[in-house]
Amino acid sequence: MARKANEYTYRVFWSEEDSSFIATVAEFPSLSCVDDRQEGALHGLVDLVEDVLVDMAERGEVPPIPLGTRKFSGKFPLRMTPDQHRRVAMEAAEAHVSINQLLVSRI
Repeated sequence: MARKANEYTYRVFWSEEDSSFIATVAEFPSLSCVDDRQEGALHGLVDLVEDVLVDMAERGEVPPIPLGTRKFSGKFPLRMTPDQHRRVAMEAAEAHVSINQLLVSRI
């Protein structure tokens, strides 16, 4: 399936260090665009992603699946140390909730 650049997850933020807006795209972490306007940073990055998608198609590469179209199960296995597990279990018990409810409330 051919992907469109506007399907991806973009973020634009102000960089005090650069005195500019920086746009990033979650599915392509190596790409960014800098501009003195928010819209310029975003549109510049969308154009860049379009170019990357064309290049990937020409090389027969599969582009990443956009985060917004991915299917998530709602399950997230989590590993922690026994001490962390004990602390979380104690905190959950004191709050009269399950460990899962406690951790979900923290996200």
